[in-house]
Amino acid sequence: MQKKPITNKVLWIFAVGQFGWSLLSGIISTWLVHLYTGVPANAGDTNGLLAQFITQSPLVASLTLFGLVTAVGRLFDAVTDPLVASWSDRANFKGGRRIPFMKVIAVPFALCTVAVFVVPQFSSVVVNDVVIFVLLMLFYLFMTIYCTPYNALIAELGDTQRHRINVSTYISFTYIAGFSVATLIPSLAGMLEGVAGSQAGGIRLAIGVMAVVACIAMMIPALFIKERAYIDSKPVKTPVFSSLISTYKNGQFRRFVYSDVIYYFAVTLFQTGLADYETHLMGIDSSYTFLLTVLMTVISLSLYPVVNILATKIGKKKLIVTGFFAYAFVFFLTSICGSGLVWGVIIAGCAGIPMAILGILPQACVADVSELNTLETGEDRSGMFFAARTFAMKLGQALSMLVYTSITVSRLNEKGEAYVTAGQYRTTAVVATVACLIGACLFLLYGEKKVLGRIEELKKPAAEGGEA
Repeated sequence: MQKKPITNKVLWIFAVGQFGWSLLSGIISTWLVHLYTGVPANAGDTNGLLAQFITQSPLVASLTLFGLVTAVGRLFDAVTDPLVASWSDRANFKGGRRIPFMKVIAVPFALCTVAVFVVPQFSSVVVNDVVIFVLLMLFYLFMTIYCTPYNALIAELGDTQRHRINVSTYISFTYIAGFSVATLIPSLAGMLEGVAGSQAGGIRLAIGVMAVVACIAMMIPALFIKERAYIDSKPVKTPVFSSLISTYKNGQFRRFVYSDVIYYFAVTLFQTGLADYETHLMGIDSSYTFLLTVLMTVISLSLYPVVNILATKIGKKKLIVTGFFAYAFVFFLTSICGSGLVWGVIIAGCAGIPMAILGILPQACVADVSELNTLETGEDRSGMFFAARTFAMKLGQALSMLVYTSITVSRLNEKGEAYVTAGQYRTTAVVATVACLIGACLFLLYGEKKVLGRIEELKKPAAEGGEA
């Protein structure tokens, strides 16, 4: 049966789902450490607002609670990511291989995000530690169940090189939009504080409102895209671990993943520390987080057409390497920044450039490698390729949180009061700078021309056969 043609309208509907899960991810990456650790810089500051509920001192050496959570979480992901990917690749549901997973998990994913900030309010700090540990494990699991099938659709809906770049552009836009909205939580909380009765209550209520919006967004592609109408997908027969091994045996994919781990490590380090950099280094209120993020977003979006055009003219590889160097410059500026809003504006403005490049192009590279694998083997294992990439993302994020919380662990002054020095925050920015430089060097190993040339070579006989 002839499948419906994939249009930009379909790709935009698909991209709305990215807004939803990036909003939930942004809530965790931006506000989890900020709210549960640290010390307020001034009256009304949200830093450390929920710190009394969990253990603040290192549990083992310099390993904090969140450092332990992320370390164990990555071991958890090492198992769940390939299992979910293989489950999706091998699925044969009436609604398709991907959409049914997204439809079922959207609500639990949103509820779990809210629970991370609401449930740990027991009188026992140890109980709160255990509860937040379990909730974060569930958060990572639900994120995997939604994102792995979702990301696999990037390759399947991106049936041509133009569609792959377009869908990567659209989901980059919605990803930035989701992350930007997440930074609005303190401003929304301020408006809801009267209803909630306290500053902490306002924050929790704001997170709840954001989670509802995210859930609706995640359900839109699940409800309005009929997967089997557009994609002629067939369940694969390769067992889970054989599929995983074959994925990592792909040399071009390995070269990509090495740099991708570094990218997510550096960017998450910056995102985690963003509110702290503003309050402790630049001396500005955390409410400016949203405005500065909007500035980054506007600059980034204005560059999307340029990135889209340059990607087809000079290739994705050169632009991605440029993006790494641009991010390194941004993080270096953060490490030496002074006091004043002007520093926030300069750094936000500069960050818009690499945000545009690295927000669009890496997933298009994964789609390229996945398509080449499908053409060479006859099996569409895009779920496993994107699961491996998702694991790289989570590994980078986990290492980032581990490093950030270890570097910025609170100290005690002579009066027994907790504090974190500006030098500790600057150190995290230096680490991110070095990481980006390493990521640029690693990505030079990726052979984009070889991948695209081989795809064109394998597609040519089919095209000639169709013309005949």
